[in-house]
Amino acid sequence: MKMLFSAATLLLAAVLPLGSAQAQSVDRNATLNIAYGNRPGTLDPYLTTNNATSDVDRHIFETLFTINAKFEPVPELVQSYTLSEDRKTYTLVLRDGIHFHDGQRLTADDVVASMNRWLAVSTQGKANLPGVQFSKVDDKTVAFTLAAPSLITLNVLADVKNIAAIMPKRIIDAANSSKKPVTDLIGTGPYKLAEFKPGDYLHLTRYDQYQSRTEPASGLAGQKKADVKDIWFRYITDESTRLAGAMTGEYDLVFQLPKDNIDTLSSAPDLSLFQPQGGGSLITYLFNKNQGPFANVKLRQAFNLALDVHQTLLAGYSDPRFFKEDPSLGFPDQVDWYSEAGKPYWNQHKLEEARALVKTSGYNGEEVVIIATKEYAELYNLAIVAQQVLKQIGVKSRLDVYDWPTVLQRRQDPKNFDLCALEFSMRQVLHQYPFLDSRAKFPGLSNSPEIDSVLDAIKQAPSLQEAKPLVDKLNVLSWQYLPVIVLGRTTPDAVAIKNNVKGFEDLIGPILWNVSVTQP
Repeated sequence: MKMLFSAATLLLAAVLPLGSAQAQSVDRNATLNIAYGNRPGTLDPYLTTNNATSDVDRHIFETLFTINAKFEPVPELVQSYTLSEDRKTYTLVLRDGIHFHDGQRLTADDVVASMNRWLAVSTQGKANLPGVQFSKVDDKTVAFTLAAPSLITLNVLADVKNIAAIMPKRIIDAANSSKKPVTDLIGTGPYKLAEFKPGDYLHLTRYDQYQSRTEPASGLAGQKKADVKDIWFRYITDESTRLAGAMTGEYDLVFQLPKDNIDTLSSAPDLSLFQPQGGGSLITYLFNKNQGPFANVKLRQAFNLALDVHQTLLAGYSDPRFFKEDPSLGFPDQVDWYSEAGKPYWNQHKLEEARALVKTSGYNGEEVVIIATKEYAELYNLAIVAQQVLKQIGVKSRLDVYDWPTVLQRRQDPKNFDLCALEFSMRQVLHQYPFLDSRAKFPGLSNSPEIDSVLDAIKQAPSLQEAKPLVDKLNVLSWQYLPVIVLGRTTPDAVAIKNNVKGFEDLIGPILWNVSVTQP
């Protein structure tokens, strides 16, 4: 007998607070001006996990499944679905009456085209759903079959960074034919792209024909109301300019606030600081494991052995309020994924042992290339620390500094870098971190059959509780192989918000639907 799931039974019945003033005098023609620190390298959601892309794209596109406030995967464009008795075949029935921003009705053909491209080119599709293909059952029904049952299938489809966005088939066909990123961004979401001037601004405008779900809003799920007419992402890469814009009220929301001066905002008039209650990011050093000096695991281990985690994070983030030191791939409130098994390998700060390991590694004086950008101040600071640590253990290095889009482009080629500092937003399951699975082909190019095997074993376990020993094993293998060094995690970044902006929420990125601006 098949198991039947309906959207209504899966959504959390909790309404996010929208602000008591919202019912009084909402300005439906309001504009949100946002100061945003980082420029997207691409807006194609399949090709990147970068925040600058996903923070915009989540307002344009919708997915088959999304996540609620409890990080549970729930239907978005799906009305209901069935799972076969062998737990391998999913059959999805689409919602009626959904139209793209160009007026075209959503059909199974669009879903099949979109999902098959996402499966082929995204890190999530390649790593976690290998060999899967979507097929059309009828105009409003699609199906796909897994090679083996998996505990995380819906989590993967609901990924919030490598977004499995549904687009018109014609756009997918054009991208497949040209082998170029999608630039014609047409989705089914509450906002549509009006204009994008790379490096300067991105303008979203309300999609008046948007068909919202009716369930209460919860996280990224449920009801979405476009109560603001226009949203402008202003790309302001200088921290002091963003801070000044927050102080003067030039912007309605300001992201990536400079941590050294954030306390000055407490005296700003008509301004509040919003502090997300959950989330944050893993703070890591990512190695190029495909070629160059760090293709040698002993040299990766030597660098790790030398690190003083507290001093490194303090140099990067300036104040312990903004980071937590922790070796786990999972966050503490993710009880199924948190593990301290890697702790013996972490924060050792043994310089003499590190120098000795460099000598036995076969290192021959090659120059390590550290790639960085000043657009992410904390990550740039971490890159400086990495250069200092390498010098202490006798390894030559240089710092190559570019704008962020260039970093994203250059790190695709393993010839261009050996090391970089990166943050990875908290994900629902560890499999969604693209640096682990070799099949993801994420920059740095992991290649550990042992890690791949444990990832697969976790997916196929009877339950997450029974997979807990495997999660511990995964953490140990990660520390031994070192696809990255996990230094710890950030505390969620505060956002400066004008007091007449109501209903803002954050779940691994900003939620700008259900936001309103009250009239003076």
